[in-house]
Amino acid sequence: MLKGKTVVLGVTGGIAVYKAAEITSRFVKLGADVKVIMTEHAGKFVAPLTFQAISNNPVVTDMFASPTRWDVEHISLAKAADLFIIAPATANVIGKINAGIADDMLTTTVMATKAPVLLAPAMNVNMYENPITQRNICDLKALGYHFVDPGEGFLACGDLGKGRLEDPIKIVERGLGLICGTDELKGKKVLVTAGPTREALDPVRYLTNHSSGKMGYAIAKQARLRGAEVVLISGAKDLEPPFGIEVIHVNSAAEMFEAVMQHLEVDIIVKAAAVGDYRPAQASNIKIKKMPGDMAIPLTRNKDILFEIGQVKTSQYLVGFAAETNDVIENAQKKMVKKNLDMIVANDITAEGAGFKSNTNLVTLLHKNGGQEELALMSKEEVASKIIDAIIKDMNL
Repeated sequence: MLKGKTVVLGVTGGIAVYKAAEITSRFVKLGADVKVIMTEHAGKFVAPLTFQAISNNPVVTDMFASPTRWDVEHISLAKAADLFIIAPATANVIGKINAGIADDMLTTTVMATKAPVLLAPAMNVNMYENPITQRNICDLKALGYHFVDPGEGFLACGDLGKGRLEDPIKIVERGLGLICGTDELKGKKVLVTAGPTREALDPVRYLTNHSSGKMGYAIAKQARLRGAEVVLISGAKDLEPPFGIEVIHVNSAAEMFEAVMQHLEVDIIVKAAAVGDYRPAQASNIKIKKMPGDMAIPLTRNKDILFEIGQVKTSQYLVGFAAETNDVIENAQKKMVKKNLDMIVANDITAEGAGFKSNTNLVTLLHKNGGQEELALMSKEEVASKIIDAIIKDMNL
């Protein structure tokens, strides 16, 4: 996603420096060229060699060190940046930036950059809540600087409160929005469903399927990157909630049906969840004990959520998924007609690199107007981007 993009990561002196190594790694995996600037105090917590090994680039620590090439280094880094992140951002560096102080490599470089600047504060709760710190943050926001608010919890100092560096995943997702974000779907509302449903047999056991929710989450993130307001209804419980997206967690197909029906006033619906077709006719309130011989469990049909949406939709653009093991295209085309879809994403879950828990997918996009687009094997994030592209094109946005 970030091939050809440069991310400059400023790392300041705080106990959360170790998390900056993960931020570096995640941007590198997305294809970005990551340049790291460390303050003197940051190097007391984690050695620059760590960031050099992860980024595959020299780490800048000293403004007056011999340059690796002949240029004014802080200016060249400032110009190269497509995104400038400071994480962790201490109260000290936030105060210096707001005051216009440029007395080391990091503050001089951020002063010179025209790239969007994203700060992720991390400090003691009392320092964060200090009126001076809050004034500095407010002033910088008014000047166009971006922030990822710190999380709450136990801090390294033993205090409990707000001040912990936000999860690296969320910092990276916010950064992605600043680099890749567009306004193609600005003003549009998108509803996405993801993951499996669980149908209780008793308080211990349930019926489910192999869906991981990765595809639906990727679609929700892509819609958000294009400027949409996104609601994600998720049966998946172990995936990190995407930044800036409302997530509604559900268990059963009935719960997902109710949640979906309450959020139909949207422009686009992408039904990526793998909803159970059946549930036990009667769930036991107590654990079912093992008995001699076999056991039969009567099942009853769940509501077909996608079909129900297709019957009541008005102007919404509706996308469904067809996870098939045979006659993939034929079955997907039948499903598209039966459920009144505008587009269906068909995939053979038996194909190598595809399937529920894989990080890649191999799909064919089938359109109501008869169009068909077979995609090569690619990551689910790339598939999600192609799906959003197709929706935008169909809707003439």
